[in-house]
Amino acid sequence: MSKSILTGCLLILVSPAAAQDNVPAAASAATAQGELSVTIYSNNIALVQDVRRIDLPAGRTRQAFPDVSAQIRPETVSLSAPEATIVEQNFDYDLLSPTSLMESAVGETLTLVRTNPATGAETRERAKVLAVNGGVVLQIGDRIEVLRDDGLPVRVVFDKIPTNLRARPTLSVTLASDRAGQRPATLSYLTGGLGWQADYVALFDDAAGSVDMQGWITLRNTTGTTFNAARTLLVAGDVGSDSGARPYGINRPRVTRRGPVRQAGTETADREQLGDFYLYPLAERTTIADKQTKQVSFLDVKGASASSGYEFVNAWLNTTREPVSAGSMLRFSNSRGGGLGDALPAGTVRVYVRDRRGHAQFTGENRIDHTPQGSRIALRTGDAFDVKVHPVVEERTEIGNGRWRTRIRYTVTNARARAVTVDVIQGGLDWGLTDTRITQESQRSERRDSDAALWQVAVPANGQTVVTATFETRF
Repeated sequence: MSKSILTGCLLILVSPAAAQDNVPAAASAATAQGELSVTIYSNNIALVQDVRRIDLPAGRTRQAFPDVSAQIRPETVSLSAPEATIVEQNFDYDLLSPTSLMESAVGETLTLVRTNPATGAETRERAKVLAVNGGVVLQIGDRIEVLRDDGLPVRVVFDKIPTNLRARPTLSVTLASDRAGQRPATLSYLTGGLGWQADYVALFDDAAGSVDMQGWITLRNTTGTTFNAARTLLVAGDVGSDSGARPYGINRPRVTRRGPVRQAGTETADREQLGDFYLYPLAERTTIADKQTKQVSFLDVKGASASSGYEFVNAWLNTTREPVSAGSMLRFSNSRGGGLGDALPAGTVRVYVRDRRGHAQFTGENRIDHTPQGSRIALRTGDAFDVKVHPVVEERTEIGNGRWRTRIRYTVTNARARAVTVDVIQGGLDWGLTDTRITQESQRSERRDSDAALWQVAVPANGQTVVTATFETRF
């Protein structure tokens, strides 16, 4: 019998007295949590600190802490209470459900209640559960029967709840107390299933050269537990992450599109820092419900300086079969002088522009990494409709001694009714053990690094501009 059959066709009952004997007293309340503080990191990990008042007798006692995360990392648990020490702790994560209740009943005797659909008469039989392996195998008297999903109403009545099952994720701790009495106990632990990310909404005004930027924190909770009225602190940074070293070799991948951060900032943001990470505390206590996504505002800036532009990257000294759209770029800075004036945690920036009717329309999105304050950012939001670049290799000649000469023509076209400037970038100039230099060019380029050269190409309205360059490559 499948799990869906167990939960769908059976009505499973437990006698009230047995239920009261096995469920912790704290479970009857809405929550057993106390004063909660939750620190959430951006790589799906969180630190939970829960201060509860507990009543301890003198000597050894077993104390249950329900309503902890179902994804708790037991090895990280720390519990401190005045004049008490921890002797042993256990995490009971096998939760009470129709399926787990039936599986825990193997070897036990229960009551089957069958209802005659024609007469409504009930019959009761005692049955011993022999196995729950893809179905429920029962021994009823001297016969063996498989509990079938035949549409007939069947109820299963259990005499008790197994001691290994809990209604809620529960941490059980054996404490040795020096005295009897009530006192605060601070429970802290790390858990998975709690994460956050930043999302940004940017309303760009091209005519004014400005952008309105809103930043939202999106919280996600898949821990199996609701955290009630928690003081919440967000940490921008991947704590303990290790991406591993990349092997060096001549066949390293070539990046065809540059990242958004064009110059890392050097300004210190007016935010609290924890080591090398920035902290983003939520202004008010918040309840983070299980299986919930919640958004909280953390940035709201009007009229920050911004501009639009275009960018094209030719990854290698090659010809494209047809003209390629330049990327539509939104350029801004998160410096104090630029208007944003804040460090930006990693997230997706969604860009909107008002149409002629004044309605904000979505024009594209891209992701930024953790960005220090004072950085220059060029965000590619999509491909331009009217601005295209066509690189063509006019000549490639071997000139001896492992050297090659390549002449390329870049034709930049503009179908817009206004002039534009396009950043044309030639990449692949430092690939492996090669060395490529520009020996001739029709317009002076800027060599921003060893692998790429950039031309800022002015293109008139409804016109085109041609740039040529000759490269010499040595192997």
